[in-house]
Amino acid sequence: MPDLKDGESTHVQGSARAPYILKNVGGVYSCTCPAWRNQSLPIERRTCKHLRAFRGDQAEQERLGGLATKSPAPTTPSTHTVPNLLLAERWENDTDLSGWWMSEKLDGVRAWWTGREFLSRQGNVYHAPDWFMAGLPDLALDGELWLQRKSFQQTVSIVRRHDRSDHWRQIAFVVFDAPVAEGPFEARQAYLEATFQEHRPLYARVLPQERCRGVGHLQTELARVEALGGEGLMLRQPASRYEAGRSATLLKVKTFHDAEARVVAHLPGRGRHAGRLGAVVAKLPSGLTFSVGTGFTDAERQHPPPIGTLITFRYQELTDRGVPRFPSFVRVRSEDDTPAVV
Repeated sequence: MPDLKDGESTHVQGSARAPYILKNVGGVYSCTCPAWRNQSLPIERRTCKHLRAFRGDQAEQERLGGLATKSPAPTTPSTHTVPNLLLAERWENDTDLSGWWMSEKLDGVRAWWTGREFLSRQGNVYHAPDWFMAGLPDLALDGELWLQRKSFQQTVSIVRRHDRSDHWRQIAFVVFDAPVAEGPFEARQAYLEATFQEHRPLYARVLPQERCRGVGHLQTELARVEALGGEGLMLRQPASRYEAGRSATLLKVKTFHDAEARVVAHLPGRGRHAGRLGAVVAKLPSGLTFSVGTGFTDAERQHPPPIGTLITFRYQELTDRGVPRFPSFVRVRSEDDTPAVV
């Protein structure tokens, strides 16, 4: 496999229009893709699928394994520490998912059970009642505090309360992994099933997993889940380990929708985008306005779509207020084009 010498860089084509830049500075490898930049880990502990594809999985695993003394493997954390969570990358139709483990992507609140309490991704405590936590094992569990589909805001309002109210009876702790258990993913799932069979917690359960039989099966299951109001699917690589940070062994799959909106303002950029476009403010036919800050090339940021321009953007879903979530710029539309439906 190729590699980068100290101080070298190279370009790789990803899902964006502009290529991403891989770089090696003093043994610290970096990538300009969002998956690498948005990780909460120290920069020397980060990786992404572009680095793995370029250097090879084994080289990246050895590099990160050599840093184990600086950043230990996840263990049951103490109160108010930040959990070392496994984070998903987005599937871009570039990986054959046949044989991967498939489950529904829950639109809830990510939670780490320490063996004593629930922590958020930032290490904040969720004040669950004692009766809600009864029966949970004394080991670290990774899961989601979940109410039901299309109830994200209601879930947040319940789990962020400090009064340990009876509203928690609506919530379930849905577990997808046991980070400190031994063995690959399949062994950890068997361990979870056996542990929950023994302890029988009233308000917790293990998330069901199903083998993906191919693209057709994936599309059918995605359509079924979304028709029920679900957010999408999660795919887990067979025999994969639990590793802290964003990993290509865990992929999220969602249907993206295209729609049109009119540019009503420009917002200035910051950091590397200082002096050029940071985002456009766009207005939907309903009158709602929102910001679109991703999907632009450097040239488009230098010469942004003029105010009044109709643009096509891509988004995952609408919030309760009807505002697109995670909008991304696609292109400028001609007024003569047939508009997509919001």
